[in-house]
Formats: sequence, structure tokens, C-alpha cells
Amino acid sequence: MNDLEVRGLRRRYGAVAAVDDVSFDLAAGGSLGLVGESGSGKTTTARLLLGLERPDAGTVLVAGTPLAVLDRKARARLIQIVFQDPFGSLDPRLAVREALTEVLRLHFPREPHAPRVAELLDQVGLGQREAGALPRELSGGQRQRVAIARALAVRPRVLVLDEAVAALDVSVQAQILGLLADIRASGDVSYLFITHDLAVVGCVTDQVAVMRHGRIVESGPTARVLTAPEHPYTQLLLDSVPH
Repeated sequence: MNDLEVRGLRRRYGAVAAVDDVSFDLAAGGSLGLVGESGSGKTTTARLLLGLERPDAGTVLVAGTPLAVLDRKARARLIQIVFQDPFGSLDPRLAVREALTEVLRLHFPREPHAPRVAELLDQVGLGQREAGALPRELSGGQRQRVAIARALAVRPRVLVLDEAVAALDVSVQAQILGLLADIRASGDVSYLFITHDLAVVGCVTDQVAVMRHGRIVESGPTARVLTAPEHPYTQLLLDSVPH
């Protein structure tokens, strides 16, 4: 079964086709990289998947359920996103523990929250000191761990990571990618990595889809696409990766 099925997704802004007949599947427990340069349509695709924008055409199914029939809360229980800049998505007035509790209170009002908060903090490698800290008191890597914990709080089927490690230095990137690999191995969650970085794709995805001008120009198993690309644009992206 697929956790995510996208068929014929389209979104235009005037004469510009930002997303043009995009289709792909994300297998249950799988990891798919959506790759392309700035302006290729990756982020617009993410916004359509999250219901932040309405598509002009096409369908999105999460765990077999059409996204279009779900209200905002039900959609959030199935698919969550982690952005490039966690500082912008975290409430600067709330300590980490309070931010996680707020999400749990919204979605699970009758359940005890403290044990789940402790579980989430442990899952992303944060301790009691970080639990009581405000976002400004944390490093970039720690803030991204908080953003991941908050997204996982509702136990979504799909986690969209939109350039989620792009703003971090290389050593912290490796830590976060390792964390995500561990979470995926131990939990029931699928990843959609939206990135321009083929090095990241090679580390953490099973499948990859390459976007250009709003269309997917090549897709397949990550190892095959990165070692034997069939489309000239994919080869161009590979040639631009520092060695």
C-alpha cells in the first residue's frame, strides 16, 4: 500500500504552469526525494500536498484517503511538514515542552500529554534542558529537532521535509539525517524529501523524482537515477554536485 498517491497534479499562476501534470507514489514506510533547482515546482507541489493551496486539477490520496475531503485537523493528522527555517515556524514565546503540549492538546485533548512529550523529546535526542528552553536559546540543529518532534506528535503517515537540512552546516546535517533514518526505521512514517541537494537524496531516499519547469522529467530508484541518469537535466544536476 502507498502512503501517498499523487495523480495529474496541476497548478498555474497566470500563464506559468508551476506544477504541470505531476504524478508519483510514496510507498508505506518509504522515502522519496523530489529534486530540482529553485523554481522547478517542488515547493508548490509541497503546498498542494499540505492543502495550503488548491490544485487546478489532479488528486492527492494520503493512506488511501482523498485529501480534498478532509478538514484541516484531519489532514494534519495524516501529513505534516518540516520547513527549512524552524525558527520561523516556532512560537518564540513558548518553551519546547509547551510547544509540543500545545499540539497534543489540540489533537488529543483527552489523553495525558506529559508522557508523550517526554517520548518525543527522547525520540529526537533532546533532554530536559532543551525542553524548558525558548527557540532563541537553541542552536539551529536543536530547533530543527524540535520542529521534527512537533510534526511527529500527531503520528502522521507522511512527513514532508522541505529543504529541512539546507540551512544547517554539514556536521549538523549529518546528525539530523541520521536522526530521521532512525525514526523511519523505528516508526510508521514515510518521508518526502524536497531538496535541491542530490547528496542528501543519495543518503536518505529509496526513490527519487526529478522536477524541471513544473514537470517530473525522470524518476526511479535513487541508486539507479544517481548512477545512470537517463535525462540530460538529471545529468546536469549531478555534474553540479561538488566532489
